[in-house]
Amino acid sequence: MLARLQFAFFNRFHLSENTFMIIMAVVIGLLAGLGNYAFRQTIEFFHWLVFEQGLELFEISLEHWSLSRIWTIFFPAIGGLLLIPFGLWAKKDMSFGFPAFLEKVNLRGAKLPLRTIFTRGAASAITLGTGGSAGQEGPIAQIGGAIGSQLGQACRIGGDRLKILVACGVAGGVAATFNAPIAGVFFAQEIVLLASFELSSFTSIVVASGMATVVSRALLGDVSELYAPHYVLTSFWELPLYILLGLIIGLFAAFFIDIHFKIKDRFAAIKLPRLVKPIVGGLLVGLIGLFFPEVFGNGYDYMQTVLLGNGVWWMLLALVLVKMIATSFTLGSGLQGGLFAPCLYLGAVTGGGFGKVAQMALPGIAISSGAYAVVGMGAFLAAATHAPMTAIFLLFEITDSYEVIVPIMLSCVIGTAVCRHFKKESLDTVELAKNGIDLEAGKERNIMKSIRVGDVMVKKPETVPEHMTLGQFADFIASTRHTNFPLVNSAKEMTGIISVQDFMGVVFEPDLMDLIVVKELATLDVITVTADDNLDTAMRKIGYRNIEQLPVVQKGNDKKLTGIISRRDMVSAYNKELMSRTLEEDGDE
Repeated sequence: MLARLQFAFFNRFHLSENTFMIIMAVVIGLLAGLGNYAFRQTIEFFHWLVFEQGLELFEISLEHWSLSRIWTIFFPAIGGLLLIPFGLWAKKDMSFGFPAFLEKVNLRGAKLPLRTIFTRGAASAITLGTGGSAGQEGPIAQIGGAIGSQLGQACRIGGDRLKILVACGVAGGVAATFNAPIAGVFFAQEIVLLASFELSSFTSIVVASGMATVVSRALLGDVSELYAPHYVLTSFWELPLYILLGLIIGLFAAFFIDIHFKIKDRFAAIKLPRLVKPIVGGLLVGLIGLFFPEVFGNGYDYMQTVLLGNGVWWMLLALVLVKMIATSFTLGSGLQGGLFAPCLYLGAVTGGGFGKVAQMALPGIAISSGAYAVVGMGAFLAAATHAPMTAIFLLFEITDSYEVIVPIMLSCVIGTAVCRHFKKESLDTVELAKNGIDLEAGKERNIMKSIRVGDVMVKKPETVPEHMTLGQFADFIASTRHTNFPLVNSAKEMTGIISVQDFMGVVFEPDLMDLIVVKELATLDVITVTADDNLDTAMRKIGYRNIEQLPVVQKGNDKKLTGIISRRDMVSAYNKELMSRTLEEDGDE
């Protein structure tokens, strides 16, 4: 129905495709702004229901220690209990994190189901509202992306255009969250679209981001989640300190990526029912929060105090490790949320602690620890997500100060470079890389990477004894359809490979047919693969020598032949997998 109205609309007003995409971007931006408002209200509801009512019921103060504070251990665990209905109803959605979202958008047609808006939103609101250590930006990006995808599917838009509409929704959601339209644009462009720039798509994303910001300001006021005091660079001698801060944050970001996925893997290995793990994770977060209540929730309130220059240096630096562990417990156990806010938090406390230490070490320079917290916040986000442009513009919009540009550029670029040195993959792509998925490689190569050689190879290939004469070989190839044959010795070890092309050069010399053995014509330096290699690796090796088949050998023993794989086998396997994925995408509509 909507598609027919769209067609009539096009004909009536003679609209170009780009004009129509801009109109769609306006609608998506409007809906993303409303979605952000609804998401915030849902978080606040669960926070009031569990956290605020719990503090009042048990007369707990988070600012002053008392025995009654022990009840806070159970608040995040209540979030795990409330997630059980979602886990029973939408099991697949509970594991649909931001990496899976990126894969769906870039490699699987960008067709996101409608239920993502509700399941992802409600589950993340429960986690954040009950004190789970996570962020709201990843979920709101997915909510906005699902809005864009649903509107595009309703209008029968597919391919790259649908992907652009998803990016419009993502930009709108992030822009509305931070009251930062430029940061929303770069988040969508740099993280979701992998920095692929097209003027038409960029225009649509800008429009959606701006529209969502207008809606957010109308509903919530012209305020951001975070407020930073006006930034002032007191001395150019501070620039080396910002370079050092960038180096430290790059190391911390790499450590966070490492510890986060180690804890997540530990939770995956625990032999407990899937729906019980979030409760366990909530209890662990609550136990940490008993002593460090600053880790509860998205942490914006505490970040605000750090940005204002408050906090003790040892406490700030202790919170770096504590927040890393609390966030990893939250998300690793199956509680829902994002990693954007924890990265900002970790950067703020790292920068704030660094600034406090610098104040003590260099009393002659008027150092503001809040300024280092601001820069650290952006640098950690840039390093952990490998997205420096998003971080730079986010900080610029939050501070509304041109003077922040030089320090933040230095720290972001250095932090990102250091983190990339130790961790090639970002927080958002580690899990994809483990599954052999490289978003920048494109859909075709990722399909090839997803298929193992062992699943496609011929397991009992025809072989030729290395001492066979050319005459015997001529009789042999007359009875087979293959053109390449591994050579084996008496111990059945592979010693080379011979092709029909190698043989054709001497076929017209009948006197040599019974004098020469095939090993003298064969290729002895054989290119091989193992059963655990993927088809992308195998196809690259085939293309390198322009050959048709590759012997498959045992891992660690290139003499032990286990099969053979041909170019035709690989193309056939690719086509089958492509068809399967296309049908799966159509089934998700």
